[in-house]
Amino acid sequence: MEGNSTSDIVILTGNSHPELADLIANRLGVRKGGCSVYHKTNRETVVEIADSIRGKNIYIVQTGTKDVNNNIMELLIMAYACKTSSARSIVGVIPYLPYSKQCKMRKRGSIVTKLLAKMMCKSGLSHIITMDLHQKEIQGFYDCPVDNLRASPFLLQYIQESIPDYRNSVIVARNPGSAKKATSYAERLRLAIAVIHGEQKEAESDEVDGRYSPPCIPSVDRSRTMDVSVGVPVHPAKEKPPINVVGDVGGRIAIMVDDMIDDVQSFVAAAEVLKECGAYKIYVLATHGLLSSDAPTLIEDSPIDEVVVTNTVPHELQKMKCNKIKTIDISVLLSEAIRRIHNKESMSYLFKNVTLED
Repeated sequence: MEGNSTSDIVILTGNSHPELADLIANRLGVRKGGCSVYHKTNRETVVEIADSIRGKNIYIVQTGTKDVNNNIMELLIMAYACKTSSARSIVGVIPYLPYSKQCKMRKRGSIVTKLLAKMMCKSGLSHIITMDLHQKEIQGFYDCPVDNLRASPFLLQYIQESIPDYRNSVIVARNPGSAKKATSYAERLRLAIAVIHGEQKEAESDEVDGRYSPPCIPSVDRSRTMDVSVGVPVHPAKEKPPINVVGDVGGRIAIMVDDMIDDVQSFVAAAEVLKECGAYKIYVLATHGLLSSDAPTLIEDSPIDEVVVTNTVPHELQKMKCNKIKTIDISVLLSEAIRRIHNKESMSYLFKNVTLED
């Protein structure tokens, strides 16, 4: 950050990912601000900021992990503490936005992402930096600017530099919903695409939705054509076909791409089908490696050769259990975003040649 003052930048971090905060601070050439975040005996979250932050630009690094609810409360309390301490601006650096998959109405549930957006803005956050939102429309829930950075350039570089004979690869969409992302990767790498159709378990888009609940209509004689005036016709149930691959993967390297890897059972099932169809090597690339439950064991015992994720979410324990998990450091992207925001520079360079489907 030559030629620009960094004296009014303060990097604060909660307990979710201090290692990433250290990497960002080192790249920016600033030290982390003194901030203690801990839990009392009754599990209440306490935030104590050691240094004066009056008139400073605060950047709070906090991501979503398995302890998601504590991560959120820490972030909200830290932001509110900065707000009441007269900070000039408070930017939330949230590489993986929690609850981002709950961005659609499900029966009698709620859109939790919208609630979280309101809470963040109310707590004092004036800007959000995040990466690869589950749905890009989530940005519209916020009353403050949201910069949705992309990890695809790092993943594309990994494919080109670390996968031998990547020209003999095919980009695989794990389900039809991932086809846009897979197409974007395939076009940039000049590779073919394959789509896995049919799943062993229900896709997110097929979950029960209250809009499709059957109406209460009188019994009618099905032997005649139903008149429109009888009522709303019953919505036919979906029947998912057996899992199969649309596209040629025989004798090629299969590269599955997605925005996150959480429950890996669907990835393992897809990998088994790809292996049966003749793929001789299988890679899985994603931005967020949540790797919940027994994911490391399942990956280790599966036909998957390598799982490549970024360090938006800490997963060191999972890597100790599974040698197939590789990590790409994206702290350089987050630190550059902070630098540009602080110096009031354009962010468009970070999105250059990156489409919305990435």
